[in-house]
Amino acid sequence: MENTPPKSNSKASTELASALSHNPISFLVSVTLILLTIWGIFQLLDWGLFNAVFNVDEAACAASRGSGACWGMIHEKFRLIVFGRYPFEEQWRAGFACILMLMVFAWSATTQAWSPKRRIQLMITWIFMAVAFLTLLSGKLFFISLSPWLKEVPSELWGGLPLTLLLSVTSILLATPIGVALALGRRSQLKVVSAICTVFIEVVRGVPLISVLFMASFMIPLFFTQASSPDVLARVLIGITLFSAAYTAEVVRGGLQSVSNGQYEAALSLGMGYWRTHTSIILPQALTYVIPGLVNNFISIFKDTSLITIVSLYELTGSMGLALNGDPIWRPYKIEGYLFIALIYFFFCFGMSLLSRKLEWTLKTQTPSAQPN
Repeated sequence: MENTPPKSNSKASTELASALSHNPISFLVSVTLILLTIWGIFQLLDWGLFNAVFNVDEAACAASRGSGACWGMIHEKFRLIVFGRYPFEEQWRAGFACILMLMVFAWSATTQAWSPKRRIQLMITWIFMAVAFLTLLSGKLFFISLSPWLKEVPSELWGGLPLTLLLSVTSILLATPIGVALALGRRSQLKVVSAICTVFIEVVRGVPLISVLFMASFMIPLFFTQASSPDVLARVLIGITLFSAAYTAEVVRGGLQSVSNGQYEAALSLGMGYWRTHTSIILPQALTYVIPGLVNNFISIFKDTSLITIVSLYELTGSMGLALNGDPIWRPYKIEGYLFIALIYFFFCFGMSLLSRKLEWTLKTQTPSAQPN
């Protein structure tokens, strides 16, 4: 009995021959790119794994420089990179605060957390986590000192990953409601309200974040006395929040425009007022439509916190530079340091992306009627 080759192999061979005969240049370019990618992966593995030094050994790192990575530098500078200038003996507080936030974030990524019965519980959990986070970092419960149990640490010494999380999460939580209000205001039939919101959005979106940070750092104190002026961290947080709110407003406005006029007309026919119509019918649908855009904006906020080094606040990227710039022994291994913090940024950004997809799926399954017409 004659053996015949499998159909899948025959089909693949036919498609390969067809691609080669019809467009040989495209085929050769594709093969070249694939081979270059494979070669690059092997070179990266050779540098970062096979020839790498994982121990804190200065001589071994110097000998393998150029041919292998020195991951021992991460072990040596780990605390300074992750926690910045936070007092060494108190860094357990900053670490516990980060773990607490990660636990809440992980719970928020579950489907059960976003069920209608647990949304209020989720909001209360985030509020409790925010209070605990600030209390652990500062050593104060609001304005009450906890010095008998926790040493007070001024905000100027906060840095690294805790500061990155604090700025990004706080600005996201504050910028979202402000952005929603600005989007509603821009679409308002009151000309004065619409003009004010439009001017604010366009002016803020028309300047870079660095300019906003400079203005927040140096101009906000002009409106306060020296005793009542907010510290640098608060001024930076105000700047990032207002900047993010302008972009959030435009994302939300796109969602509001995607809601059909029939939804407004149905609400008016039921005798609903403006606020009840928007809070109960329009905004839930609009926000569901723009979840990918909102999360994309949140990811940008998280990464943009790296710009605060210009006002002498050392978040994750700034702490990495602080850890290596004054050390001639480990300074040549900045690439390893940047790859390490890039991995941290990727972990959080990819986590937000996964949360976005799960939240989008959950809301669509719970509100099947909330689909664009």
